[in-house]
Amino acid sequence: MTIVVTGAAGHVGTNLCLALLADGHEVRAVDLREPVRAVRHGARWVRADIRDVAAIGPALEGCEIVYHLAAVISIAGGLRGLVHSVNVDGVRILARTALERGVPRFVHCSSVHAFDLAAVVDRTVDESAPRALRPQLPAYDRSKAAGEVELRRVVDCGLDAVVVNPTGIIGPFDDTPSRMGAVLLALWRRRLPALVPGGFDWVDVRDVVRALRAAAARGRTGESYLVPGHRVSIAELARLAATVRGTPVMRRTAPSGLARAVAPLAEPLVRWTGWPLLPTREALHALETFPTIDGSKARRELGHEPRPVEQTLLDLHSYFVETGRLRALRAVE
Repeated sequence: MTIVVTGAAGHVGTNLCLALLADGHEVRAVDLREPVRAVRHGARWVRADIRDVAAIGPALEGCEIVYHLAAVISIAGGLRGLVHSVNVDGVRILARTALERGVPRFVHCSSVHAFDLAAVVDRTVDESAPRALRPQLPAYDRSKAAGEVELRRVVDCGLDAVVVNPTGIIGPFDDTPSRMGAVLLALWRRRLPALVPGGFDWVDVRDVVRALRAAAARGRTGESYLVPGHRVSIAELARLAATVRGTPVMRRTAPSGLARAVAPLAEPLVRWTGWPLLPTREALHALETFPTIDGSKARRELGHEPRPVEQTLLDLHSYFVETGRLRALRAVE
């Protein structure tokens, strides 16, 4: 089977490409960056911007499934329109192109952030929860909700598409690394200045990949599927990370007021440097919601069963050691 994966150089893209290649599929890995690990295992890199119809159209020709993962993740605003351009316009352009090219199945990897998590702090979030449409919400959240609106307009025109909404993704083959991968790496290196209050729902990247593939096989057209893992505070995540590492890591949590005071100063630094460890207002917004996610629909229809977060941290730690990002601990360090 010929399968297209957009955003193939990213964390989820890498894991998805490797899983598809292991099962013998022909993978066209679409990204502006070379998906090195996927190419090494047999994927064909197509260097294309999903907003460029002339470039993306030929990449979709004759494929049987498109997994759309390409997105701009931001904790520091709209990045001068880039977040909206990729996460909204990009979805519309790619979906329309897929429809025109006769792609049989389109799987859109969105995010739990497409939901207005602040509006449902006191209740469990399921697929009926309100979407992130309010103008005061983070730019990334609004872009993911708006991207789904654009996709559903194309579904109404005949595209066979399904949406998967994972929570906070962590796990191995995190080469860049991702923002949470960088946070955990800094934690294990004892270079994180302090923890921040709150928490989130964390899901293993490999479980997300399984859910995406299950959605391609049996997800219902036009439906969304929340794909959660486990609700864990930042303090508890640090404790579990310390257990995995076998040595103490940061335990100090910054007071909420201090974190909020620092956040406006952190945002221009994050935009300028890309450094993922600073607490911006948008990052704090996500952690303060500390959502409880109902994954029963994905469990019932896609067979989603998240592995323990302890196993995810152990495997990520092992991966960082194997790839030289972390020094292996001796008996006495």
